[in-house]
Amino acid sequence: MRVGLLTSGGDCQSLNATMRGVAKALYNNMKDVEIIGFLEGYKGLMHEDYKVMKPIDFSGILTEGGTIIGTSRQPFKLMRVIGADGFDKVEAMKKTYRRLNLDCLVILGGNGSQKTANLLREEGLNIVSLPKTIDNDLWGTDMTFGFQSAVNIASEAIDCIHTTAASHGRVFIVEVMGHKVGWLTLHAGMASGADIILLPEIPYDINKVVAAIEKRTKEGKRFSILAVAEGAISKEDAQLSKKEYKAKVATRPYPSVSYEIGKRIEEKTGQEIRVTIPGHTQRGGSPCPYDRVLSTRFGSEAAVMIKEGDYGKMVGIRNNEIVRIPLQDVAGKLKMVDPKSSIIREAKAIGISFGD
Repeated sequence: MRVGLLTSGGDCQSLNATMRGVAKALYNNMKDVEIIGFLEGYKGLMHEDYKVMKPIDFSGILTEGGTIIGTSRQPFKLMRVIGADGFDKVEAMKKTYRRLNLDCLVILGGNGSQKTANLLREEGLNIVSLPKTIDNDLWGTDMTFGFQSAVNIASEAIDCIHTTAASHGRVFIVEVMGHKVGWLTLHAGMASGADIILLPEIPYDINKVVAAIEKRTKEGKRFSILAVAEGAISKEDAQLSKKEYKAKVATRPYPSVSYEIGKRIEEKTGQEIRVTIPGHTQRGGSPCPYDRVLSTRFGSEAAVMIKEGDYGKMVGIRNNEIVRIPLQDVAGKLKMVDPKSSIIREAKAIGISFGD
């Protein structure tokens, strides 16, 4: 059995833990297994850049962040675009798969990576995929590996802001990763007691945001903390077409949306505003225990699927039970935060403002 393995897209803390789960379960349950690790994601598959992995390669990496075989971003929309040099990315990947006599390919990745995984399935390759993303936005699974570790880091950043915000009596904005989906900001904000949480799915009214801050001030609370997703959007901007909004963002005189929000709050309240951006620290470091367990379960199930020849599916989890989801059902679908969901209702019930 020859199994290809690659990690694609943005990195996260549990990629190594998941690969370890796949490898250990394969080695323990099949007699003759060879694992081929493609370097830097789909790029390695395209250009036949790989290494033959040994059992020792998967030893001691459960707690190690990042990915031992590297990763890269390969936009799905360009996958079928032939380069100026005539290079056909899809044909190149298929050729590598067949030249190495692979029985299947295991892909660890987020939304774009799953779309490419499904494309390769449609092209006749045996694919098993695993849900990686700190955004927790993959359809069909309750949880993705990397999410809880990122929540822990973002929460700690907001926790640390509390003391300095209280000391100086300022408004602090902490910008959390998440362009299209706000799960990470929502969970980190709730976990750390943010007073205002702004998400891509719930366009905000700056006047409502200011009103929430002023209400706290009148109650004698000297500071306010906003957890803002990097993809947070105002009600006015939400009315723009995608093209109009992209053009506006391109000419925006601020480094990010948080600075724009901060400036508008400052103008309306006269309060000092400070912006903190944890950035890529949210992807880094060691995976938390929850992710280590989840990754091990995901990897182990992937190995069982390989042994059974059950391909064309993504491993997921629902109600704490591992499930197998057809890739065609996953590809291209985002799991968004529902503004009418119970978690939003519960957050609002304790006084958290979403600016709406």
